Amino acid sequence: MNWLRLLPAIVVVALVAIFAWLLVGPERVSDDPMVGQPVPSIALAALEGRAGFDPAAIEGPYLLNIWGSWCPPCRAEHPLLMRLSEEGIPIYGAAWRDSPENAGRFLAELGDPFAGVVLDPRGELVIALGVTGAPETFIVDADGIIRARHAGPLTPQTLQRDIMPVWNEVTGG
Repeated sequence: MNWLRLLPAIVVVALVAIFAWLLVGPERVSDDPMVGQPVPSIALAALEGRAGFDPAAIEGPYLLNIWGSWCPPCRAEHPLLMRLSEEGIPIYGAAWRDSPENAGRFLAELGDPFAGVVLDPRGELVIALGVTGAPETFIVDADGIIRARHAGPLTPQTLQRDIMPVWNEVTGG
């Protein structure tokens, strides 16, 4: 009879364990509706003085990073983007709901890791990609197909765990 008194506590602990596993368990990038889809081709203006971003014109795999100068996590991940760029990984950027002045200042201050940068002031590309918040990074293969998506700032751990295995797969590296 004493175990019946513990039953509510056991149920609560079990539910907490299930929810915790769902939150921090293995990522299911294959569940993302954009994985396996082509990058949407939306005409957006390039940030002044820089190349733009046209998915149809890009050869080879690349990363697509959604960012904003107003975004503290974007600032935090920026050194990793710089490192990836220095290692020869092509990265394109979309400055979401940002002004050309602020986006330009951000890159002048922190460095420009991008092969091309577009401004997405109305969130057209962001909406088409299903972005929920900045930053987000997409891995795109040589055919322009999204192979993986990482929501949130890149960290050394997410690079090692989530980004580089897929990048190596799409590049044959």
